[in-house]
Amino acid sequence: MITHIVMFKLKDRSPEKVAETAQVLRNMEGKIDELKYIEVGVDVVHSDRSYDIALITKFDSMEALDAYQVHPEHQKVIAHMAQVREASVSVDFES
Repeated sequence: MITHIVMFKLKDRSPEKVAETAQVLRNMEGKIDELKYIEVGVDVVHSDRSYDIALITKFDSMEALDAYQVHPEHQKVIAHMAQVREASVSVDFES
């Protein structure tokens, strides 16, 4: 199994914009066959080093992760994130 984690820091960190973007991420659930697990968390600490949203996803293989990356539903999310994110970091690992 491949776990893919991405954290996002948004340009507009208002509660409304964070909630809206978290929902955009959650909306992928059930729409991408390769996506076996999705969890979206919103930061509650709000420290200087905090990111606003964490996305945790799981895939059966690297091939499934690759298919997810180009899936039309994920491409919509990428387009949204390109507009709203200030920064992002990610990690992918086998579990």
